[in-house]
Amino acid sequence: MVAPLLILNQILTAGNTITAFSLLLYALTFNLRERVARSLAVLLACVTIVYFGDVLVATAPFAAESETWLRLQWVGISFIPAAYLQLSDALLAATGRPSRGRRSKVVWLGYIVGGLTLLEAAFGRRLAGELRNVDSAVYLSPGPLFWVFTGFLIVTLVFAGLNFWRAYERCLTRSSRRRMRYLMAGSIGPLLGSFPFLMLGGQAFVSRSILFWGTLIVINAFVGAQIVLMSYAVAYFGVAIPDRVVKSRLFQWILRGPVVASTVLAITIVVNRLGVLIGYENSRVVPFAMVATLLLLQYVITLVRRPIERWFFIGEDRYDVARLQLLEERLLTTGDLRQFLESLLNATCDVLGRESAFIAIVGPEGLELEVSVGPDDPLRGSEELPPFIVTQDTIESDRLGAVFSWDDYWLLPLRLENPSEVIGFMGIRANTEETQFSVEEEQRLQTLLERASIALAEKRLQKEVFAVMDRLVPQVEAIQKIRAEARFVGSEALTGPIEGIGSEEELANLVKDALGHYWGGPRLTQSPLLGLRVVRQAIEAHDGNPVNALRAILRSAMEQVKPEGERRFTAEWMLYNILELKFLQGRKVRDVAMKLAMSEADLYRKQRVAIEAIAEAIASMEREAVANEEGVEEDA
Repeated sequence: MVAPLLILNQILTAGNTITAFSLLLYALTFNLRERVARSLAVLLACVTIVYFGDVLVATAPFAAESETWLRLQWVGISFIPAAYLQLSDALLAATGRPSRGRRSKVVWLGYIVGGLTLLEAAFGRRLAGELRNVDSAVYLSPGPLFWVFTGFLIVTLVFAGLNFWRAYERCLTRSSRRRMRYLMAGSIGPLLGSFPFLMLGGQAFVSRSILFWGTLIVINAFVGAQIVLMSYAVAYFGVAIPDRVVKSRLFQWILRGPVVASTVLAITIVVNRLGVLIGYENSRVVPFAMVATLLLLQYVITLVRRPIERWFFIGEDRYDVARLQLLEERLLTTGDLRQFLESLLNATCDVLGRESAFIAIVGPEGLELEVSVGPDDPLRGSEELPPFIVTQDTIESDRLGAVFSWDDYWLLPLRLENPSEVIGFMGIRANTEETQFSVEEEQRLQTLLERASIALAEKRLQKEVFAVMDRLVPQVEAIQKIRAEARFVGSEALTGPIEGIGSEEELANLVKDALGHYWGGPRLTQSPLLGLRVVRQAIEAHDGNPVNALRAILRSAMEQVKPEGERRFTAEWMLYNILELKFLQGRKVRDVAMKLAMSEADLYRKQRVAIEAIAEAIASMEREAVANEEGVEEDA
């Protein structure tokens, strides 16, 4: 009866190891900048080490190896008190009560005591004594200092518990108080999973084997659930994204990480034990069972993930989210449009027996080539062709209803029906021997023209949608940031100004990212710099487009770095030349280094100095914008 309980306990222990380590990676991946998440990561690291030690002890063949792994566990056990102190201090700071120095000193004291505890457990015997093995339970006997460590742990837990309660009382909204309760309830898990309770009374605990191992199984299952509960509560700290996104991201992480890994491990252990029982040790069925379980779980998760998220995490907003997901899946990208238009042009060439064709859209400067097929490229690289400027008079003329010639090409207008408008032209290489289309060619060509018109109309519509998104995203991000802070800080977050930057180092990093996508990209269109007041004040001058406003601010800051006089490739112009060549012209690092006659390492160093200069200029512009805005408010 005890053997199945031992196997189940080993599975749960390994599962908790996987879960703790996976959630540790989650905290470090998605929320590293948040102090509460970093503190939880320390606590999860301690739990991971302790449970990993349990797994190694359960599979160790020799007593000496078991003792090594038991002492290794003290890397996690020793710092559990300090980790709780650090987490409680971070929670109080997150709820608007930062430390004035006393709590920080207590946290550092906890880590110092933890370091001394680790040294004693590793090299001494006064904390953790000799190895004991009682009915498959292996533990170290307690030394006289173990009771001192236990007392220290109790004191620190009381102090941390008071901080938890103070943080809970400072929460203002129902959701923040609910999640703080989750965090407080889940905080018991790491203690139950990491403290060596067998050292308190190993012989008495293990004497009733079934009760002992059954209780241990319940505790391990309880600890796994509590670790997930803690991570769920902390996942909302410091994130400026909707709650449904946080839930969905954590749900996927747990499904594809701990659930899949733990299930595969459990199936492997069970199949291996069954193989031993029937006389097929190290059976080839084991790796097959592992792979089959892994693939089956991924298949099931792919099927059930979306419906579960839609019904349990999104709630009443699921119809809006479904429409956004549909837009993401059906979006006609630039590559998709180019591929479709190329297919239309190839079909046109086949229908008419021509070699070359192109589609051009009507732009402010005339025709702008969208895509072409065949050996000729009429709108680029050719200086012999006459210019073709589409004016309003030309668009309203009757000739657009028919084919007309432009040099060696026939031009066919691509029209919108409602409103009636020419949005582009299809150009086909002309055949001087035949100037008329047959009835069949005309019918098939008309179908191709209609489909090309629809594609260009969709592109224009999506461009308008993206323009709206460029204006909407910075405002939504600002609101989400305030909402995230208001969960725990309250009126200070709701009434304070929206700050787009933090430290000088953070500002420099944001400037570097924005310059890297200067001509377009998420690091520019979704940059926190869009929340700067100087950018918001410049939006009106750029037709309500915040991205163009930010691009103008970056260019203005770059002009402040530019020396006076005619441009030269001298030391005085070095910083500006690096910015202009690297970011405005988009040249590769190697080409810029060769152009400026310097090594790539030296270029990176000078580039960092140039970006810091840009960041300093933007910070100065932001301070001036804030001062001007406050001056206007005072005058009002």
